[in-house]
Amino acid sequence: MISYKPFYRTLKKRNISTYQLIRDFGVSRSLLDRLKHDKPIRTQTIDDLCRFLDCRVEDILEYRKD
Repeated sequence: MISYKPFYRTLKKRNISTYQLIRDFGVSRSLLDRLKHDKPIRTQTIDDLCRFLDCRVEDILEYRKD
């Protein structure tokens, strides 16, 4: 199972709010909802998040065995 908990840890570590992502980077609320509930997202979206946050994939997601 893919978890996006690292994404929220990265935001907290960098003092970035979800509001800032929406306002400054055009991230949609529906995407944030998908991340919050560990729903699938496109690889292009992961790439965009890494670029916006200047981070690695590991800072966005992790794999966990069910």
